[in-house]
Amino acid sequence: MNRAYFKGLLNENARFFICFIIFLILGAITLFFIQQGDEIFFFSNHRSAFGNLFFTYFTRLGEGLIFVGLTLIFLFVRYRTAMFVPLMGLTVMLVTFLSKKAFSHPRPWLYFQQLNITDQINLVEGVEVHSGANGFPSGHTMAAFALYTFLALILPQKRGVAILLFTTALLVGVSRIYLVQHFFKDVYLGAIIGVIIAVIFHYLHHKYPKRNWAEKYLKA
Repeated sequence: MNRAYFKGLLNENARFFICFIIFLILGAITLFFIQQGDEIFFFSNHRSAFGNLFFTYFTRLGEGLIFVGLTLIFLFVRYRTAMFVPLMGLTVMLVTFLSKKAFSHPRPWLYFQQLNITDQINLVEGVEVHSGANGFPSGHTMAAFALYTFLALILPQKRGVAILLFTTALLVGVSRIYLVQHFFKDVYLGAIIGVIIAVIFHYLHHKYPKRNWAEKYLKA
């Protein structure tokens, strides 16, 4: 990666990266002032029927089926991109697995069990709360930010598209906190790693526009 690439990337995707930088700044301030678990209790004390339904289904936008679905869509639009999407999904899975093993931080439910205060948390009915020491970072958030950042970078820059894609990724992260699956620190790191993965794949997508081996056969 060179300076010219990054300059063009930032200039062409200013809206998205401005949103992301604001998130990084506000997120860092939030992490500095709150204690771990405050974010869980905030949502626990502000449950609503709409919020429960919305986040229960919205969180799925950070799951593997979305990668599969977009791969199938791109097969009819742009073969080369259709190959990058699943490769990025596999990369996210590998990075998630390795980072969770390396950090081995408890998920919220295990953390609150150790403090013996799980009775103070209002869970969302019908949602299975995961436990264990595999909470950091958030895989769903990493996948969402990787995928939707990549889409924001490769799609034509129409007004509002970048902001919509950023908001989608961010809400997937929020859903993980709302559903008592992750702390905010898990979501924060997941978002950062996800964007890094997206930029790497965009660079490869940009650097090798029509020269990979499959294009000889697919003629994309």
